[in-house]
Amino acid sequence: MDRIADFLTVIRNAVRVSKRSVSYPQSRMCLSIAKILKEEGFIRDYAVDASDEKKPVLNLQLRYLNGESAIHELDRISTSGCRRYSKLKNLKKHIGGLGISILTTSKGVITDKQAKDLAVSGEVICRVW
Repeated sequence: MDRIADFLTVIRNAVRVSKRSVSYPQSRMCLSIAKILKEEGFIRDYAVDASDEKKPVLNLQLRYLNGESAIHELDRISTSGCRRYSKLKNLKKHIGGLGISILTTSKGVITDKQAKDLAVSGEVICRVW
């Protein structure tokens, strides 16, 4: 089971039906992705509901501007069956420079912009714009 792909699909489906919030079982990777989405302005906020200690839940508050979602596209790049790694110079340019790639590197889960600043490369998890 690919938890990251499921997490991204839950967000993508919620955006398509204009939901204001979405919940997903919490994991370290999903939490890292949510943190980046908040820092980059794609979601309003996130929180972990740990009322059930065995199964904490990650709650995301999606962001809408004038009725339009801040997330237009959310694509999974690297999958469990086909890992996609990218060197620093090969990170793709995004539509109008507005999108981001989320990578997992030796420095943690970071954006493509941070990867360029830190001069590290890694596995491209997803692209958001």
